[in-house]
Amino acid sequence: MLQPVHDPQLSGASVLVTGGTGSFGRRFIRRLLAMPNGPARVVVLSRDELKQWEMRQDPGIDDDKRMRWFLGDVRDLDRLRRAFDGVDVVVHAAALKQVPAAEYNPFEFVKTNVIGAQNVIDAALDCGVSRVVALSTDKAAAPINLYGATKLCSDKLFVAANAYKGRRNIRFSVVRYGNVFGSRGSVVPFFLSRRKSGVLPITDARMTRFSLSLDEGVSFVLNALGAQLGGEIFVPRLPSYRILDLAAAVAPDCRLETVGIRPGEKIHEEMITAGDSHRTAALGSHYVILPPMATWDEDAWLARNGGTWAAPDFSYDSGTNDAWLDIPTLSAQVERYLAGEGGQP
Repeated sequence: MLQPVHDPQLSGASVLVTGGTGSFGRRFIRRLLAMPNGPARVVVLSRDELKQWEMRQDPGIDDDKRMRWFLGDVRDLDRLRRAFDGVDVVVHAAALKQVPAAEYNPFEFVKTNVIGAQNVIDAALDCGVSRVVALSTDKAAAPINLYGATKLCSDKLFVAANAYKGRRNIRFSVVRYGNVFGSRGSVVPFFLSRRKSGVLPITDARMTRFSLSLDEGVSFVLNALGAQLGGEIFVPRLPSYRILDLAAAVAPDCRLETVGIRPGEKIHEEMITAGDSHRTAALGSHYVILPPMATWDEDAWLARNGGTWAAPDFSYDSGTNDAWLDIPTLSAQVERYLAGEGGQP
């Protein structure tokens, strides 16, 4: 499991999470509140009052005096400025994410994922925030659907923000990873829901995916907060699994039915393309795509962190990975998910 190797230095800080009522936000905030020397204030910003109410029913969250609750949308710059007042660290997890919905409602995704990202940047610059980490997706690497294109644009905005921050003491970075194992709308709960039918629909027998648990995602974001210098895209090294192996782990007695790949879907998840290889460094448990114009000594940074430059034309996708999960390991992950330890909030 990926663990933080850099101290995020959040003791006494004020931390705000956009989209804080989502699966990631809820798990991330629980981790913050459990830290021995954690933040002095934790702020949830989301637009859904029902999800905020539901989250406030979680034991240990609403009764924690450090919690603050803001209703607001990242599309609303004025509301963001009010919410960011006195905030030190922003984790930007708010986004519209459903691929088919993006194809039918493209500008709604642009307004949240692109304009909303720029609003987060502007509010952070205006309000004296010191660190921002934005969550991205594998679909932003060589995007083939609108959702991925909006997240690629968002990534570019956060990286570029470091170039015009002026004398402000602020750092913007991005964390990119694939679908969380067992997250809402992902293949694990879908397979589980179809298990009793005796038939599992398979889009394509060649399909592979990276495997990341929700807790691993939280740890990786904390690691990025501690390590960021500004402009990096952090990418975790993860094992892959084959969709046929996952089907065997979830429902070994089910018949498989090939239904065809869905619009906007890839056979393999990509997180780093060959076009980014000349700016990619490998550092132990993760990769870092460096900004086009870094503001620090890259070779000294690499030596200090024990990293190496990626090979020319290097790419990172789930189909050519060197680490794979077998069926018994996947079965154990499914059992942990069912016990509430996987992708569920």
